[in-house]
Amino acid sequence: MSVATITKRAALGVGAVGLGVAARKRARNSRMIELRDQVALITGGSRGLGLVMAREFAAEGAKLVLCARHEGDLERAKEELEQSGAEVLTVRCDVGDPAQVKNLIEQANERFGRVDVLVNNAGVIAAGPLETQTIQDFEMAMDIMFWGVVYTTLEVLPQMRKRKSGRIVNITSVGGKVSVPHLLAYNSAKFAAVGFSEGLTAEVAKDGIRVTTVAPGVMRTGGHVNAFFKGQHKIEYALFSVMSSMPLTSIPAERVARQVVQAVKAGDPEITPSFHAQVLARANGLFPGMMTTMMGLANRIMPGPGEAGKERKRGKESESMVSESFLGESARQAAENNLQYDRAAIDDDTNSESPG
Repeated sequence: MSVATITKRAALGVGAVGLGVAARKRARNSRMIELRDQVALITGGSRGLGLVMAREFAAEGAKLVLCARHEGDLERAKEELEQSGAEVLTVRCDVGDPAQVKNLIEQANERFGRVDVLVNNAGVIAAGPLETQTIQDFEMAMDIMFWGVVYTTLEVLPQMRKRKSGRIVNITSVGGKVSVPHLLAYNSAKFAAVGFSEGLTAEVAKDGIRVTTVAPGVMRTGGHVNAFFKGQHKIEYALFSVMSSMPLTSIPAERVARQVVQAVKAGDPEITPSFHAQVLARANGLFPGMMTTMMGLANRIMPGPGEAGKERKRGKESESMVSESFLGESARQAAENNLQYDRAAIDDDTNSESPG
């Protein structure tokens, strides 16, 4: 084969790739919507990632419906968002209770007439080795991060199908693609949510509804202060707070929120916002056996089940010299910025965001 022939074929190949990229870009642009005056409902929207996303949707001119379990938290979020000019409805709701979810959607419809964008964000973490996890931990995780996604979705689908339009965003996690040690209940619920979300994407496309599965890694949301830790909880918390601070292991919540809003506008089926999460997910897809072995090795050096045992300790109860040091400074600042501190009440077992 001559050099000229090789060059010609290479040029044709590059041209074909270019045309493919251009066609994909045109298709994406054709799906773009404006969010001004759209009604966006965000579960777990009173703090953390939920609140950061609410700020981004508000900046786009969307009307907001926020739900969480604590009235005081919702009022603080509402006050902040209204000061920026947003129109906000807050509803106290446990997304694991279908009756409360039904009431949430009814109130949203009564106030705004519809729900255009549903963002399933509510989540909970109980970190610790398997020996410290209880059936209640698994039930809590599934109630909030799986059933909480299913209940809200099934409640809004009829109106979206009737309009032949709508956006649904499911904030899952790289933990729903790669099961990491000491987060088994969390991983289980996130895997279920990913399966539901990906299947939903295919099922409702014919109805004009776009579903986006979001699978971030660890984010700097400040959610670690309200997460639960078991076993050697101070060591677990220290590891979590440091990982939530370091640029190499975490991503700013603001960056994730911006990517989510852009994905909603474009109707993208899936995004994995952080580079480290992308690497982890792709490596697991290519080399699942190797990744399982690596996770097993990592688990050998993780803290054991001593001290607190099966008792849940909040992050704020698990401070240590390490978590309070400069190593955790970025995570502490995120907690301050995203209304994680000074909660009106700590009287239940839920954390209103998905820390990743």
